[in-house]
Amino acid sequence: MRRREFLQTSAAVVAGGLLPVRAQTPAPPDVPWLGRIQTPPAVLPADAPRLSDLLVFGNTGRPIGTRGAWQVQRPLLRQRWLTFLGPAPARAGAPWPNFPGPLPPPVGAPAWKVIEQDRIDGIVRARIAYDVEPGVGTEAYLLRPEAPPPVGGRPGVVVLHSTVDHSILQPAGLGPDPEKAFGLTLARRGIVTISPRNFLYPTNKGIAAQAETVRFHQRYPQSKGMARMLHDGQVALDLLGALPDVNAERLGCVGHSLGAKEALYLAAFDERVRVAVSSEGGIGLRFSNWDAEWYLGASINDPSFAHEHHELLALVAPRPFLLIGGDSADGDRSWPFIDAALPVYRLYGGTPRMGLLNHKQGHAVPPEAERAIVEWFAAYL
Repeated sequence: MRRREFLQTSAAVVAGGLLPVRAQTPAPPDVPWLGRIQTPPAVLPADAPRLSDLLVFGNTGRPIGTRGAWQVQRPLLRQRWLTFLGPAPARAGAPWPNFPGPLPPPVGAPAWKVIEQDRIDGIVRARIAYDVEPGVGTEAYLLRPEAPPPVGGRPGVVVLHSTVDHSILQPAGLGPDPEKAFGLTLARRGIVTISPRNFLYPTNKGIAAQAETVRFHQRYPQSKGMARMLHDGQVALDLLGALPDVNAERLGCVGHSLGAKEALYLAAFDERVRVAVSSEGGIGLRFSNWDAEWYLGASINDPSFAHEHHELLALVAPRPFLLIGGDSADGDRSWPFIDAALPVYRLYGGTPRMGLLNHKQGHAVPPEAERAIVEWFAAYL
């Protein structure tokens, strides 16, 4: 049984279709700018979309007013998306890690080896190799502070690179864009980070999106490219959570542009992600090239496709999620997605920890965004 088939079967048999709730822990102090990122822009752009109401049952129009009612609707919404994405790549004997329970079942991390490593600012920076499915390898940068971990282990973050020729060198701090070196920046603050290579890159230097997508579809003709990206992110979580110095209850993800798209899906479909940041990915299906065959494909342009990514934000709830835009891929026109998901967050009680930070500086990561990413993880992970 493939991992996604395992998920769908498990979801069907969970008693009452409810998502089990983790034990409550004391609420962390909020970032001081939380109110600002939950305040709508004074004027919405003309191209801001109108989104469906998340708190109704299907086509019946019956309102969803309680968390219990939402937890009946949630797995149905989730399964519709997973069915659309198609089968996940196989892992030898491993069930889908994100089965609907308080913790994923033990699946074991992939075997990995160090290819090369160096040290910077008290951090061991290792380039590692491992298989994401039998016979299909990839590489990642694994950054681990040298100092002994605190009792209970360090938090860990999957860092997903953007569409640049230097791929995983970017988050590891080895590229020409230090403002996007999220893996190194977070490791300097005591977080273990892993930065896996996107499957569109046959090597660490140079993208081959069309050719690599064709190769993937030869093995999985019914799967969307995002199914592969989601799977690869989950394998990175497997590896990260199994490290002895990492607390598997304190995992997060972050990405910019291409990586932001991956971060959205990883947070939505894997409960192990406790905190997420998505920067300038274009959250709306019409905001960027989501219809490319290596993402979701042209079928999303069909008038019968009635879904949007506010549904994924609802699947993330109540976990902290920060959307960052610069009025390029994301920005003021992204506000309706936040506005649609906030009522779902409020069903869980307490302060919703999600919102939109618009730095208005285009498809970039200015200092304001860098600080926000660091502060978001410091507050909530």
